[in-house]
Amino acid sequence: MKVGLFVPCYVDQFYPGAAIASLQLLQKLGVDVHYPLNQTCCGQPMANSGFEHLTLGCNALFLKNFQAFDYIVSPSGSCVLHLKEHLEVPAAEQASLQMRHKIYELTEFLTDILKLEHLDASFPFRVGLHLGCHGQRGLGLAQMSEKVAPFFSKPLKLLNMIRDIQLVELDRPDECCGFGGTFCVAEEAVSVKMGKDRVADHQRQGADYITSTDMSCLMHLEGILKRNKSHIRVLHIAEILNHKDK
Repeated sequence: MKVGLFVPCYVDQFYPGAAIASLQLLQKLGVDVHYPLNQTCCGQPMANSGFEHLTLGCNALFLKNFQAFDYIVSPSGSCVLHLKEHLEVPAAEQASLQMRHKIYELTEFLTDILKLEHLDASFPFRVGLHLGCHGQRGLGLAQMSEKVAPFFSKPLKLLNMIRDIQLVELDRPDECCGFGGTFCVAEEAVSVKMGKDRVADHQRQGADYITSTDMSCLMHLEGILKRNKSHIRVLHIAEILNHKDK
């Protein structure tokens, strides 16, 4: 298979380590992965703010950059969900609608397409998993606690393959962190309070790291952690899955 790696703009600008880890991990697993150099924002910020008409250029460029690939993989549940539900190019409607079905969040791709059962990685720390709302409730990466159904979690399945890791059990495992894209700007006070509650849950469990499939959520939580001068650090799940003792 030929895979295109889509790196969200905020990851590219602020957390390139998550993108590099995603690329290296896919390469280690034998995937023929490519990074189109002309890629840009997927258009989610504009669409979430009510300006979806401004995303047409982003959509057309995305289609141009990734139409040659069998799959498109990204280390961001929120961007993937936006593209799966909203990618549309009027001049190439059928092609853009077909592309929606080729877009996968990283952990979704590892579990559903590669059927990964083993990872050669080690991370000897206490880790709390934050399940971003876009990934959990939008992409179905894990079961929602409010739903009476058998539990599953694709990110947890992968983390459990890591040697020496200690996964902490949170009081509220799938609670929103309060980021919500433009929500954290429009409703700053509510967003911060939700973030503080999310951080406090990890602190009570003695976590060394908070990980997630969404670096946007982690960026929000990192700001709160730094203001509180907390020892807890944030790390994208790809960086843990790709980690080996030196």
